[in-house]
Amino acid sequence: MVDFKILYKIVGRLLFLEAAFMLCCVFIALWHHEDDLIAFIASMLLTIVAGVMFVFFGRGAGNNMSRKEAYLVVTVTWVVFSIFGMLPFLISGYITNITDAYFETMSGFTTTGATILDDVECLPHGILFWRSLTQWIGGLGIVFFTIAILPSMVGGSMKVFSAEATGPIKSKMHPRLTTSAKWLWSIYLALTIACGVSYWLAGMDWFDSLNYSMTTTATGGFSTHNDSTLHFNSVSIDYISILFQFLSGMNFILLYSVVFKGQLRNLGKNSEFKLYLGIVLIATAWIASLLIWNCGYDIEKALRCSLYQVVSFITTTGLFNDDAAQWPHLTWVILGVCMFIGSCAGSTSGGFKCIRGVMIVKIIQNEFRRMLHPNAVLPVKVNGQPIPQATIYALLSFFAVFILMCLVTATIMIVVGVDHVNAITISLSCVSNVGPTLGTEIGPVMSWSGLPDVVKWLCSLLMLMGRLEIMTVLVLFTGSYWKDN
Repeated sequence: MVDFKILYKIVGRLLFLEAAFMLCCVFIALWHHEDDLIAFIASMLLTIVAGVMFVFFGRGAGNNMSRKEAYLVVTVTWVVFSIFGMLPFLISGYITNITDAYFETMSGFTTTGATILDDVECLPHGILFWRSLTQWIGGLGIVFFTIAILPSMVGGSMKVFSAEATGPIKSKMHPRLTTSAKWLWSIYLALTIACGVSYWLAGMDWFDSLNYSMTTTATGGFSTHNDSTLHFNSVSIDYISILFQFLSGMNFILLYSVVFKGQLRNLGKNSEFKLYLGIVLIATAWIASLLIWNCGYDIEKALRCSLYQVVSFITTTGLFNDDAAQWPHLTWVILGVCMFIGSCAGSTSGGFKCIRGVMIVKIIQNEFRRMLHPNAVLPVKVNGQPIPQATIYALLSFFAVFILMCLVTATIMIVVGVDHVNAITISLSCVSNVGPTLGTEIGPVMSWSGLPDVVKWLCSLLMLMGRLEIMTVLVLFTGSYWKDN
């Protein structure tokens, strides 16, 4: 049976951490003397009170957590964080609908970047900072952040890491998970600081550079302007954004070995990175040629805009420097493929992940060889390492469920009146945690405010399942989860 006491204890402690994040926004609101100050103070106090209640109900709980409890803890934590994270929006009155507030918050924590706000420029600085902060917290994972900073708050750290980490292969940098977590968060923090300083040097003010650096390295895409980085009309800002989006889409362990250990040869040996880079280059060249021939772009602008959108979609960031909805429809297909595949496992990005793409290609190659040599033993190897059969079964199950979810949810959206193009791209965008879509009604530069409430709740669920790699959430809805010991 599930030990709910340990669930209450951990969720209560994590709510104290969320209240501490809200305190940062209190200081921002104080600095700017704006009307969201009371909202953040009230939200922080309510979150602390809820945390105390959860800890009270969890008193006497042990520290040993089963894998079953880890799945429940991770899923419930993301839901509860989003519930209390929406309080600043509601109390301040800048979002008056619970559905919209929850959608916006879940989109933030899952780094999806879809928004129901038609005009973000009317928001006070504290609310804008809170939107960016939710994405930065969710970039590597709420619970994973806690393992790195306060490991004693989460029992059964390895099981929790497995439930929240992205990708089919859960690699570590160090035998101790807490040490690995600290290194990964150090890389994440270094990327964020470098990105912020670069934006500032390129002409952004300190507040914009802070916000855009958090949402760029988190590959989230929330911005402080309605027209994203297009607002700055700066070539240098575009290239800085492209660079840090691309780096944030790399496997952080690979990034660590290259940047901090100088092992550049690892890039050429890593199958996932080669696929990631190859897709970016091919898609960019293809779209750039279409923009030159069909839209009259000059070569530099075509390459820059196509590279920006390809990197934004494949890393599931969602920032934009042009309106891709106005591009030729063939570019939508190319960007849709990038949206589906996603970048590397072990990064802040969503999507199917390039490592799974590599594994599927290897499996297909082996099937052709097996047809010619039926008795041959043909292990699936990635980067020279054999992949266990259980991992292959999990991969194929994930692929089937991923496609099925997109089809089912798109069908539901069409039934409730969403345009068929938007329905398909919205479902894919939510499951992949991308944010922007490629339809005519809800394009990359538009908000999602016009969707029916039932679709927004469905999208919120999809964003959560996409961020936690689907199976972690779906297993909670199986009968065996609650019956089996």
